[in-house]
Amino acid sequence: MSNPITNNPDVRMRGFTSRALVEDVLAWVDDNAHRLSTDPIELADACGRILAEDVIAEHDVPPFDRASMDGYAVQGNATDGAGDYNPLEFRLLGESLPGSAFAGELESGTAIRIMTGAPVPSGADAVVPAEYATESNGVVRITTAVSPGKHVGRIGEDVQTGSVLLHAGRRLRPQDLGVLASVGAPTVNVVRRPSVRVIITGDELVLPGETLGADCIFESNSFVLRSLIQRDGGRLESMRRVKDDRDSITKAMCDTGADVVLVSGGSSVGAEDHAPSILREVGNLAIHGVAMRPSSPVGMGRVGEAMIFLLPGNPVSCLCAYDFFAGRAIRLRGGRSSDWPYPRIAATVERKIVSAIGRVDYCRVLLNEGRVIPLSTSGASILTSTTRADGFVIVPAASEGFAIGANVEVLLYDSPSA
Repeated sequence: MSNPITNNPDVRMRGFTSRALVEDVLAWVDDNAHRLSTDPIELADACGRILAEDVIAEHDVPPFDRASMDGYAVQGNATDGAGDYNPLEFRLLGESLPGSAFAGELESGTAIRIMTGAPVPSGADAVVPAEYATESNGVVRITTAVSPGKHVGRIGEDVQTGSVLLHAGRRLRPQDLGVLASVGAPTVNVVRRPSVRVIITGDELVLPGETLGADCIFESNSFVLRSLIQRDGGRLESMRRVKDDRDSITKAMCDTGADVVLVSGGSSVGAEDHAPSILREVGNLAIHGVAMRPSSPVGMGRVGEAMIFLLPGNPVSCLCAYDFFAGRAIRLRGGRSSDWPYPRIAATVERKIVSAIGRVDYCRVLLNEGRVIPLSTSGASILTSTTRADGFVIVPAASEGFAIGANVEVLLYDSPSA
């Protein structure tokens, strides 16, 4: 790292003497967010999960030549010259149905009644659609010519044995499950979903529905984090609400059972901000303080194999720190891409976006006919700035912002079609 925080001094009531660069923090996340182990699950439960390994087809699909139309199986060359004014007659030998193939062999001048998906009989190489044939007294009259192979799905046409059906890292879609079922796979190996613990700290916090006492506020971060964890493929291990005391926070942070632990609140420089010093004592506080706005007091480290993220209590800071760092770790540990999970569009700045050299800015913006307007209210505690915004623009540390007319990338909170 070019600007690491190595000593991690106790900054309570002192403030940060230096802050880590966002690029260095992202590198730490990537280096530590190791992919979790494989989890074999039933195919019916696999939608949305991440493949842990390539899937190799063990069967051909289809496993036999089959009809792709309802009609009559014939030898294609024997239909040459057939037409409305020159119907050709074929002796009907029997029929082939899905799951019940015709047992004999087709000869020249004969036909087999066949249904879509049924095995093409031995000796036949084409199917005449039913609308070009009439059947009477054991004879089929055909009024169109079909070339060999016409309306026949060949063995292995869809999937060939030994081919790579799906690649590792793929997020399974409904149609993927259908393909896996078509080759007879009852289970599939996926990456285990990261188990995420959320710890909410703050003596002033009460849950919605509870009585709001003097000097108290309703707690909101848990509702945001729960949804973000689900979005990023994590599994909520537990939601723990603790008081601002060291013993309660220490126990919640150190209990086993979580791959990632998110601590909301108590990450800054106040006298009651215990989380950084606890993490330094019980594990490793790798980073505390990042050159960004909001979310400057974010911290992170490890306790054993668990990654610990100390998220600021201010709602926008909490969201921002999660999206930049904790969400990235959850996605990586679950085998997903580290990239932002937001759709992006290019737009032009209508009103200047102001920043400062040396820090990354998370600027909430409105869109007006493809033009970007930064929100005038963007404080770390103003959560409604994220509900009024259409998305956000990331201002890099090397920039003082974006001038009017500049082209920028906007990350959208909703997809354009939502």
